[in-house]
Amino acid sequence: MELGLVGLGKMGGNMRERIRRAGHTVIGYDRNADLADVHSLEELVGKLEAPRVVWVMVPAGAATQSTVDELGELLEPGDVVVDGGNSRWTDDEKHSEELAAKGIGFVDAGVSGGVWGLQNGYALMVGGDAEHIAKVQPIFDALKPEGDAGFVHAGKVGAGHFSKMVHNGIEYAMMQAYAEGWELLQAVDSVTDVREVFRSWQEGTVIRSWLLDLAVNALDEDEHLERLRGFAQDSGEGRWTVEAAIDNAVPLPAITASLFARFASRQDDSPQMKMIAALRNQFGGHAVEKK
Repeated sequence: MELGLVGLGKMGGNMRERIRRAGHTVIGYDRNADLADVHSLEELVGKLEAPRVVWVMVPAGAATQSTVDELGELLEPGDVVVDGGNSRWTDDEKHSEELAAKGIGFVDAGVSGGVWGLQNGYALMVGGDAEHIAKVQPIFDALKPEGDAGFVHAGKVGAGHFSKMVHNGIEYAMMQAYAEGWELLQAVDSVTDVREVFRSWQEGTVIRSWLLDLAVNALDEDEHLERLRGFAQDSGEGRWTVEAAIDNAVPLPAITASLFARFASRQDDSPQMKMIAALRNQFGGHAVEKK
């Protein structure tokens, strides 16, 4: 099938390649002309045959809103817009209502996989009407990992991004636990090879995970993480997870503490945040601050 893809950065560019490898046609637009196949959203829409599907992979907030607004003027009834960025679920409800008034479908897609998605596939959590999701299903099938897992129709509009938000909140807590354990191991005299302790956990233990594998990768590159500053940003989804927990009276002590730990990293050079920064760089290509 044909797909219009808006936003060809670290995620979008790899997604375009994976979809093309599956035999689909992708027409990509990005403000960076060196990455783009077309030079405007209008040109992108004009090259797609109706009914069209346009997938948006731009930063949440104003950038997504302006893109959805412009697509709403360019697309026709029966077309579908997919927001695959990290938008807040409440924005999805707004976008869906605005596009529905013009006969245009809307699907929100939480996408996990980072810079490794091209090779391994992307986990997809989507929200929206079944008829709209069906129009996009061949693209979801191309992006997801091989096998039965990796894709879920999580519910109505907003459910995909809400699920991805909770996923990221859990990710915060898991990364924090590895970081705290790493700092404690580093602090004692009796443990002389912390990196190999982490490596020993990769097989046969209950805490083995892809994040642990990435931690070992980071330690192989910089055994004591001496080249990193202990600073880690938060993407916003950790905050939204905690806010949703408050709204629904659901206790999230581990996730909340992990979010506050990132705030602490902005006050001093935290050893734990060196590991958090290293892990974010490993799985998502997020920028790190060097000493």
